[in-house]
Amino acid sequence: MLCAASLVYGAAIPISELRAKAAAGLRLLSLEDGVEPVWKTEDEELQLLRSGQPFVCCDTYPEPSHVPEVTAIIRNITVSRMDEWLSNFTAFNNRYYKSGSGIATTTWLATTLNDIASAYPASNANISIFKHTFGPQGSVIARIPGTSSGPVTILGAHIDTINLYNPMDGSAPGADDDGSGSVNLMEAFRLLLEAGFKPTTTVEFHWYAAEEAGLLGSQAVAKAYKSADTQVKAMMQLDMTAFVKPGSEEVISIMPDFVDERLNDFLKSLIETYSTLKWSMSPPCGYACSDHASWNQQGYPSTYPSEPMGDDNPNVHMWNDTLATPGWSWNYTVEFTKVAVAFAYELAI
Repeated sequence: MLCAASLVYGAAIPISELRAKAAAGLRLLSLEDGVEPVWKTEDEELQLLRSGQPFVCCDTYPEPSHVPEVTAIIRNITVSRMDEWLSNFTAFNNRYYKSGSGIATTTWLATTLNDIASAYPASNANISIFKHTFGPQGSVIARIPGTSSGPVTILGAHIDTINLYNPMDGSAPGADDDGSGSVNLMEAFRLLLEAGFKPTTTVEFHWYAAEEAGLLGSQAVAKAYKSADTQVKAMMQLDMTAFVKPGSEEVISIMPDFVDERLNDFLKSLIETYSTLKWSMSPPCGYACSDHASWNQQGYPSTYPSEPMGDDNPNVHMWNDTLATPGWSWNYTVEFTKVAVAFAYELAI
C-alpha cells in the first residue's frame, strides 16, 4: 500500500523523535481512523500486509528547528527589490495566459530568475519553462537541487491575471492577485541562494500559468509529476498576500479545504516561530480556489496561507488591482516571504 495519503493526529512531532525513529528504521502508520498512529518496523509492516490489516502511511512534519539560520536569512528581506519586481509585473497591460503580454511576462520572469541564479553559481540553481498544450503562456520553475535524493518541497504562485470584462485586451495589473505571491517567492528564492542554502532534498519554486482560467498550469504540472512518480514532501501556495482591509486585524489566514491538515499544523508552527503576525483559519473556500488544490487532487500534501477570505482585496480581476488600493501593505506581505523562506529551509535542509 503506497503512502499516498496522510491522516491527521495530534501535534507536530518533535524533530528529535522523527530523527530517532527514522534512524531505527521505523515508519508511522495509521491503523484505524480517529486513533493515534503507531511506529512500525518494515517487518511489522509486512506482517500487517500479510494479515490483511489496512493502514495508511502518515506524512510527518517536524517542529521548526533551525531558528538561528532562518532568522538570519529573513533579516535580509529587501522590500525595494520586491517593489521593483512588482512594478515590472504590473507594467504589463495584463498577464492573461493567451495574450502577448502574458507570454512576455513568462519570458521576463524566467530571465530575471536566471539572473538571480547566475549570481550564485555554487547553488547549481536552474530555471526552466514548463510548456503547456492549452495556450502559449508557460509555467516557470526555479529549482535548487538537493545534495541527496528525496521528496521535493514546492512553493507556488501564479503569474497570470484576468480582466473579467475583457480578458485579452483589458488592463489587469494584478498587483495583489498574484503579483504579491509571485514576488514573495522571488525574494525567498534570492535570499536562500544568497545565504548559500544547500538543501538535503530539492526545493522548487513554481509560477503557474493560467490559474485564472481554472488552475490549468498547476493541474498540468501536478499531473506530470504524478505520472513521473515524483515524490513531493509538501506544497505551499502563495496567492494574494498584500491586502489588509482597512480597520481589520493583520493575520495570516490558512485555508481549511483542499489541503493536508497535518501540513496546515506545520504551517501554523512556522507562523508562530518566524512571523510577527498571528494565524487564523479561513472559512472553507468551497471549491479549488488556487493552485494548492491541483496538488491536493493528485494526492500530494498542500497548504494555502493568504489574506483573509471575506476581507480580501475587492479589486482583483479588474483594472484597479494596483499598489494604490487602500489597504495594500508591504509590511504585511513581507510576513509571507518570511514564511516561504522558513517553509523551504525547515523542510529541505
